[in-house]
Amino acid sequence: MNIAYFLKTKGEVAYLYDSYTLRQGLEKMRNHRYTAIPVLSDDNKYIGTISEGDFLWFLVDDRKDQLLKTNMKSIEDIKIREIFKKGKNPSVRITATMDEMLMKAMDQNFIPVVDDRNYFIGIITRRDIMRYINSKLTENDIKCDIPEDEYVN
Repeated sequence: MNIAYFLKTKGEVAYLYDSYTLRQGLEKMRNHRYTAIPVLSDDNKYIGTISEGDFLWFLVDDRKDQLLKTNMKSIEDIKIREIFKKGKNPSVRITATMDEMLMKAMDQNFIPVVDDRNYFIGIITRRDIMRYINSKLTENDIKCDIPEDEYVN
């Protein structure tokens, strides 16, 4: 199976450009109720993911002397590129194998997908993968009978 089957295209998902301000980023995440969101360069290349924690730690660590003075106006000058750390939520190419995608899904809530030139084309969510696997298990009437005492918390 091709991973494109799971793809939510760029037009279907929210993302930020690294030139957006901290305020724009927070507002977009809040409006979409996301806890993490892809970040693109102005030429639409995927460069990383930013999370609520990244915003919080930026305010606490990098602006701790000014934290009490922080207001919506003061965060309009801070760009997303100043906050997020590269390498978080690595992307896969659209040509990636199912195995590669599943390995990433174990550690990431969503997997950013790029083309061969590293242009962002969408995401694959862990939820969609799990939904697909569940439908296949149900289709084949496969039951996973694990004794209660073997469940891991």
